[in-house]
Amino acid sequence: MGSDNVAIKYELIKVCKQSGARLGRVHTPHGSFDTPAFMPVGTQATVKTVSPEELKAMDAGIILSNTYHLFLRPGHKLIERAGGLHRFMNWDRAILTDSGGFQVFSLSAMRKIKEEGVEFRSHLNGDRLFLSPELATEIQNALGSDIMMAFDECPPYPADYDYVKQSVERTSRWAERCLKAHARPDDQGLFAIVQGGMYEDLRRQSAADLTSLDFPGYAIGGLSVGEPKDVMYEVLDYTVPLLPADKPRYLMGVGSPDALIEGSIRGIDMFDCVLPTRIARNGTCMTSRGRLVVRNARYAEDFGPLDPACDCYTCRNYSRAYIRHLIKADETFGIRLTTIHNLHFLLKLMQDVRQAIMEDRLLDFRDRFFAEYGLFDNDKGF
Repeated sequence: MGSDNVAIKYELIKVCKQSGARLGRVHTPHGSFDTPAFMPVGTQATVKTVSPEELKAMDAGIILSNTYHLFLRPGHKLIERAGGLHRFMNWDRAILTDSGGFQVFSLSAMRKIKEEGVEFRSHLNGDRLFLSPELATEIQNALGSDIMMAFDECPPYPADYDYVKQSVERTSRWAERCLKAHARPDDQGLFAIVQGGMYEDLRRQSAADLTSLDFPGYAIGGLSVGEPKDVMYEVLDYTVPLLPADKPRYLMGVGSPDALIEGSIRGIDMFDCVLPTRIARNGTCMTSRGRLVVRNARYAEDFGPLDPACDCYTCRNYSRAYIRHLIKADETFGIRLTTIHNLHFLLKLMQDVRQAIMEDRLLDFRDRFFAEYGLFDNDKGF
């Protein structure tokens, strides 16, 4: 089964001679973005506390929203009546929607997996619901995202071989059903998700099944689910080469600075994670020298910026002492400032990664970044 999808195209610009990482550009119906790229997560049609205009100022070319959450609230048919997700949330750049598979398996304690789909209970009110490959595709068609994800089963970590094998085979069958149900291939690209846990032969089986269906892009799922990072990197080492070189490669759920760099070195083009926005709400900030917990008492009279090396809106205008005060006082502006900083930090990091690829020095960049990033911790300071 082939796909003549024209909605999503990948353009290779350069391969780093030092690392093998690739610089590229993904073209979508709502504009293009350079890769490797980090996608801020707007689960419920908003990146928490941040406006679309602020995201554009940070040069975010694509954001992620979630099928499961928008299906529950406010409903995909309402969003369709509003003119689609772009118009509903006033975002005119690219949007990727997660299929909802991960949420069904991670948020719903009571679920029953069948060949037809998954029965589960809403985490909001306990209502009994059902999500199938066809419905997940229908919802995403209604949302109008540029990139849709096939409905898959994300096995937990650890999981035994037989379970993961059955899961991989079901995910492949579900991917084919999603492809058949996809009603808008001319203006929405449908990506498949390679699963297989930590088993190389199952990753190979999953990749072979899915690439034979000729999707316009491929994600690697089932990582960053609790396994050690060296295990994740090992899985990437043997999985990425199985994916087509002329299609985008997306590593799902990864957003720590070290993993973004290591993933880029291994040929990943797209990443997403709630990490920068989630830790921002706890007063934790990413800086060029590591993690800074600004709510700590030591910053009560620190009038310097979160990161002296950062030129984001927050660091140009506000001090650690002020941000700490806001967060301790439960003022929303405080978490807006930490969120803006963290998102800017990761988006700027990916700009630097792309520049390092262009200049054939990504391994040198990694080594220098890691050396500086490890200098700062919550006990010793700068």
